[in-house]
Amino acid sequence: MERILLIEDNREVAGVIFDYFESLGVELDYADNGEQGLQLAMAEKFDLILLDLMLPRMDGLTVCNKLRDAGNSTPVLMLTALDNREDMLNGFRHGADDYLTKPFDLEILEARMNALIRRYHGKTASSTITFKSLHIDQKTRQAYRNGQLLTLNPTTYTILELLCQQAPEVVTRQEIARKLWDDDDEPGSDVMRSHIYQLRSQLDKPFATPMLVTIPKVGYRLEEV
Repeated sequence: MERILLIEDNREVAGVIFDYFESLGVELDYADNGEQGLQLAMAEKFDLILLDLMLPRMDGLTVCNKLRDAGNSTPVLMLTALDNREDMLNGFRHGADDYLTKPFDLEILEARMNALIRRYHGKTASSTITFKSLHIDQKTRQAYRNGQLLTLNPTTYTILELLCQQAPEVVTRQEIARKLWDDDDEPGSDVMRSHIYQLRSQLDKPFATPMLVTIPKVGYRLEEV
């Protein structure tokens, strides 16, 4: 049984989500403020966190940022009434894996959640893959460069794993999108760019030479001088 943490201060919205997912056999825990939500997320094991952006005591961006800083890789799907481009990208910069604006269709929410959970549990073989100084342990879903652990969320891990599996060949944007999202539910290009930005901040910026190369209008590949 999947276990979901819902952090949402609107009791009406929370009630609708509970009714829908409990009827599907999903176990839900609940917090109505950011501080309580962060405490629960750090103390318990969840398959996914549904996180409202505007929360009392601690906002959703801060909650997500603190989770990632503490090494918590549980997928985070942000729920918010804010729908402008910068708000969405800001959520990804703080470690969110996906973003859904209110009001939303519950079936779309379910599909997004299921996609994140599948990636998080990583239906991969218990093995390792290596390219140059990059080493990925598929069993633990951890990646290292020059022996240094990279702080990746489930989405950036999935992108890096795909790039490493095909390195040094090019992986197209379409291939990455198919890996991350259902074909009929792919978000815009800004979302992809935000995830690539997050990946670069871990894979390239701490090191003397970059590995992630952009192939304009095509996709990305790994290389190392």
